Amino acid sequence: MKKKSKRYNELLKLPRFKGQGIVSDIIPFLKKTSTAKFDESIDVSFQINKKNSKTDIGIRTVVNLPNGTGKKVKIAVLCEDAKSDEAKSSGADIYGSEDLIEKISKGEMDFDKLVATAPMMVKISKLGKILGPKGLMPNPKLGTVTNDIKSTVNSLKTGQVEIKSDKDGNIATSIGKKSFSDEKLKENFEVIAEAILKEKPNNFKGNFILSSFITSSMGLSHKVKVKVI
Repeated sequence: MKKKSKRYNELLKLPRFKGQGIVSDIIPFLKKTSTAKFDESIDVSFQINKKNSKTDIGIRTVVNLPNGTGKKVKIAVLCEDAKSDEAKSSGADIYGSEDLIEKISKGEMDFDKLVATAPMMVKISKLGKILGPKGLMPNPKLGTVTNDIKSTVNSLKTGQVEIKSDKDGNIATSIGKKSFSDEKLKENFEVIAEAILKEKPNNFKGNFILSSFITSSMGLSHKVKVKVI
């Protein structure tokens, strides 16, 4: 059995929320168990009910968090040469056309998100095996294939997150930092939960979200009650 660290054993002595409660009540307890010396991320996880549907349920969408995540996101924009100035002024960290494609083909991917204009998608289709496994392939459904570079980069920089369920129906993402106010964390949590509930199929019966937990990077996990739908 793996030995628990001294810090973890000390965390267990701190006040914790007992049982399951609403997120606004749990957040103060969560912060008390976030004792790392850095500004810990606040993370949430959900499990959706995949058994009560006649079709396989898979969620993959984007959500704009009203208060952002507190994380710096490095954006690369793949565009035609004529749009280079627009990419630069949008705040993109990296931008280019054929030169950027060449770097990606060599495995040089020093960015968190890749945005591409529609005309460039034909040229990077051959890079699917490189970008796909890392979740970096631009996708029209996620808004990363666009001709409105400025708006897209701004959304990604200010708090747009992707939520994606795995084969077992688990979804995990960040909703901010410990330094965020309780109200801001609550708002971000509720936006994520509502976005998941909107993905519920019309023919679905029963509770769509089976469970939800909130934790910090180095803290303890707390079970959160979400509305039944």
